[in-house]
Amino acid sequence: MFGTLFFGSFSGFKRCNLGQSLDSVAEMVGTMELPTKQIPGVGNFGICLIVAEVIILGLSCRMDYDLSSMTDLDMSSLYNFYVGVALMMLVGFGYLMTFLRAYGLGAIGLTMLITCLGVQWALVVENAMAEGTLAFKIDLFDVMNAMTAVAAVLISFGGFIGKVSPTQLVVVTIVELTIYCANKVFFLTNLLDIADCGGTIIIHVFGAYFGLAACRTIGAATEEEHNAPSYVSDLFSLIGTVFLWLFWPSFVAGMVPAGTAGHALALLNTVLALLASTVTTFALVPFLSQGKLAPVPIQNAVLAGGVSIGATANFALGPLGAMIIGCIAGAISTVGFCRPLISSAYDTCGINNLHGMPGIFGGIVSIVLPFILKDTKIVALHQFLGLVGTLAIAGTTGAGTGYLLKALGNPSKPFHDAVFWEVAEDIPGGDLTESLAAQEA
Repeated sequence: MFGTLFFGSFSGFKRCNLGQSLDSVAEMVGTMELPTKQIPGVGNFGICLIVAEVIILGLSCRMDYDLSSMTDLDMSSLYNFYVGVALMMLVGFGYLMTFLRAYGLGAIGLTMLITCLGVQWALVVENAMAEGTLAFKIDLFDVMNAMTAVAAVLISFGGFIGKVSPTQLVVVTIVELTIYCANKVFFLTNLLDIADCGGTIIIHVFGAYFGLAACRTIGAATEEEHNAPSYVSDLFSLIGTVFLWLFWPSFVAGMVPAGTAGHALALLNTVLALLASTVTTFALVPFLSQGKLAPVPIQNAVLAGGVSIGATANFALGPLGAMIIGCIAGAISTVGFCRPLISSAYDTCGINNLHGMPGIFGGIVSIVLPFILKDTKIVALHQFLGLVGTLAIAGTTGAGTGYLLKALGNPSKPFHDAVFWEVAEDIPGGDLTESLAAQEA
């Protein structure tokens, strides 16, 4: 930009004869086209992201490695679980969000940004809260734990995808993960010590209702023109569904010590619950969608079994118990997507239907389970308090964060990549780029 101004001025100066008055030169410079302001929401993004990374680097200066477990654990096996969880975040969540016909770059690209920024922040914040100091050591288990924490933000992202700017996403990633870590460490773990190996309450309930509360205070989308799928976007979204479905057992069992009965149970119960929720979803959709299979519930509700089983997956539920939980979760989610309680103007991806209601159901299962299986160490009262408390914390802090995000300014056009990305000409509504430039001019 500055180079263009300099060389334009220099060439103009050469064309002037020596007798030309300074007033003429000033008039020539005054007719130059100066750059207009940037598209709303983009301007401070780079600065905001750099500041966040510098803060993380500063907080990490006393962090060190903990290699003591290398001789005790099969680290290659642990890394395989990490890869499975990372694939869920980057590919599974990323492609699941591509259901919008003109928001594919934002769905996949911003999912990657949230994941990479969020893992670094959660790695520092959660360990600092747990240890009470910034001088702590980390191993691969800590990195995988931070990767699971990012799922809470990605769940919330599903609520306001297409309605917020990259700058707003940087802010919400930092703020939400700070609150998430505090809720997990101080309330759910230190105070209550709840059972939740797969994050049903800790991750899904928190992420869903934090995001929904934020969406409510941000407000509905200004317009719905591009809040719609296409045939190709639905296919890409199903790719995300398949990746999430395949690697969900790694997400649930990855935090349970390998080689234990609980680890094996978590894997088996999660697979069985996913199988049951998938069949239930396919069975119910035709009854609720005019006799045809609808893409939206198929893309999402098949995963509900994995959401609900997380709190109790490492207990001996029996194959029948795991499948019943999967069937009920799939039914709840399918009905939710076919008869949504919250408009897509607020809940773009239907996170209440996939993560919220199935998460609450899974929390209720963990409350009831101690009365059915007497040999569990689950405390029903603690599970109840954890579920209710998390709902309250997520709702109040999410609403406050929504006001903060609203103050930063929402995109001028929702649900379209052209607002923040350089896009190809064949993108649906491609003329939006020209209309945005005309608005700014």
